[in-house]
Amino acid sequence: MEPLYVQIHPRDNVGIIVNPEGLPAGAVFAGGLTLRERIPQSHKVALGRLDAGAPVIRYGEVIGHATRDLLPGEWIREDMLLLPSPPPLDELPLATAVPAPLPPLEGYTFDGYRNPGGSVGTKNILGITTTVQCVAPTVEYAVRRIRQELLPRFPNVDDAVAITHTYGCGVAIDAPGAAVPIRTLRHISRHANFGAAPLIVSLGCEKLQPSRLFPNQRLIPAGAAELPVLEADPYVVRLQDEDLRGFGAIVSAILRVAEKRLDELNRRRRVPCPASALIVGLQCGGSDAFSGVTCNPAVGFAADLLVRAGATVLFSEVTEVRDAVHLLTPRAVNADVARALIREMRWYDEYLARGEADRSANPTPGNKRGGLANVVEKALGSIAKAGTSALMAVASHGEQVKSKGLVFAATPASDFICGTQQLASMNLHVFTTGEGSPYGLALAPVVKVSSRTALAERWFDLIDIDAGRIATGEASIADVGWELFHFLLDVASGRKKTWADHWGLHNALAPFNPGPVT
Repeated sequence: MEPLYVQIHPRDNVGIIVNPEGLPAGAVFAGGLTLRERIPQSHKVALGRLDAGAPVIRYGEVIGHATRDLLPGEWIREDMLLLPSPPPLDELPLATAVPAPLPPLEGYTFDGYRNPGGSVGTKNILGITTTVQCVAPTVEYAVRRIRQELLPRFPNVDDAVAITHTYGCGVAIDAPGAAVPIRTLRHISRHANFGAAPLIVSLGCEKLQPSRLFPNQRLIPAGAAELPVLEADPYVVRLQDEDLRGFGAIVSAILRVAEKRLDELNRRRRVPCPASALIVGLQCGGSDAFSGVTCNPAVGFAADLLVRAGATVLFSEVTEVRDAVHLLTPRAVNADVARALIREMRWYDEYLARGEADRSANPTPGNKRGGLANVVEKALGSIAKAGTSALMAVASHGEQVKSKGLVFAATPASDFICGTQQLASMNLHVFTTGEGSPYGLALAPVVKVSSRTALAERWFDLIDIDAGRIATGEASIADVGWELFHFLLDVASGRKKTWADHWGLHNALAPFNPGPVT
């Protein structure tokens, strides 16, 4: 393979090495640039001389300033860059470059499970939500029994899942931050893939009482003769109820309720649904310098296709948007949406400051090994997932998204917390990775897209879509974007299974709790 680098924007004064094994000192590119030292794949090479203090530019944006004079062909590493200041939030343009609506994309459907309230499932799952960590082992035990003893009798139900977490007690339940995990768990309990019907297991003495999780709703106790219909009042099993004598009785009560719910779920059938019923969450994990070149732009192309088809597309991860927010506020459909995006950036700035941290804490050792020098470079590559359409709405942490089109759903960048927060709304998930991650979710299919072909070849039974072909010219961004779009429809229909679901790789849920623990 001839020496290759990628230059994203004409203004860029650095390129990204494409060759899988990197390139040795003395390698000469077609334009005559000669490497002064060995540079690994995905790392940056200076395309010209840079004086000390000069801006280092990638994606047409400043990602840092040179700490010393840099020569053409030199390897640009993290310690050679000074982190620039973030875009000032009070000086951002508001809805000044709103993209024109994309042409409609009609006729695309998937086979999903319609729910009475209008939501559509991509799976058919029995979900059991816990109100507190204390009951998690008991519910997990019951779920194992359900899978072994009950599920074989209900062939139309995909799985039984325990919604466990570390929240529920030992927390300042009335603190403002407590609203975030509570509303997240409330919406997850009514997930479209559960038939939108909550089934709750409570201990009885915890702070997160079922009545707080579902205020102003009738709670049906486990002893009731019949279950409510789908999307009706929550059904609750309380382990401390006096009539539950012994562990066996507790588990039997959960199994009795589960069996009735399984009978309801088993009557559901997949029916043709418009692609507009999809709510697709987008996320990065184990990103590298190729993520913003291959997988994220391809996902952005697919995001535009989904928006054109009338679907909802969520992008998230505040700290991986903060340094590129100046490119997004002009795309907001109106000034109010732009201000809402700024509100979420400011809230997170203040949240990090309270913890005596800032956005520079974001990049991981793996991100840096993959060529990402700092959070600015990471953010500029991350927002490529958002495609080119107008930003239609902003949802705060744990809020359920109601808008169509492109939406920013505020979450931390942590993979498992971001995924949990997006589950408040999404029924399908796309996860891009450069370094590799076996991450998955039980509640919604997770489609993995790799930034490099080398990763897709090494993890041939974990990666669903290889976007690395874009860097070598074997495929275009549009090619991979269309491939992903069709794959998403097949996965949502149950015609194809992601590798994460094939192996049952499902991460534990981790609701974001910004409030104090007592």
